[in-house]
Amino acid sequence: MKKKPLVKFHFMHSVALRRRNQLKLFISSVFAREKTPFKELNVIFCSDDFLLGLNNQFLGHNYLTDILSFPLSDSGQPLEGELYISVERVSDNAGSLKHSLQSELHRVIFHGILHFCGYKDKTRAQIKAIRLREDYYLKKWFAGSL
Repeated sequence: MKKKPLVKFHFMHSVALRRRNQLKLFISSVFAREKTPFKELNVIFCSDDFLLGLNNQFLGHNYLTDILSFPLSDSGQPLEGELYISVERVSDNAGSLKHSLQSELHRVIFHGILHFCGYKDKTRAQIKAIRLREDYYLKKWFAGSL
């Protein structure tokens, strides 16, 4: 029997994440819609300091970021991955962008998932493409559809 894809949330830093079970199903549907098979995704909500340490240790970057995505599966295999999200960074970004925390939090989650689905954000064209897809999934999420 084939196991259903699994999404787990872990909270090293507290954040109000509403409708968690529905979000897990929605995340599964995003992977399906993007034609990216996946097995397991861990989403870890952490602090700026923790994420800065990971960014420095694994990528050699000494700056704050809101999210890091780590694929753990071999190429060609269903995705197993981890998303590390700085709650502090997302909160600060939401304030400066005048977005709600919930909207910005979901945008960052979808951004990380889209990276696992092959989207990049190094060039202007890539940034535009991933932002459009983030917006698409945000609208679907807040409309309660997909």
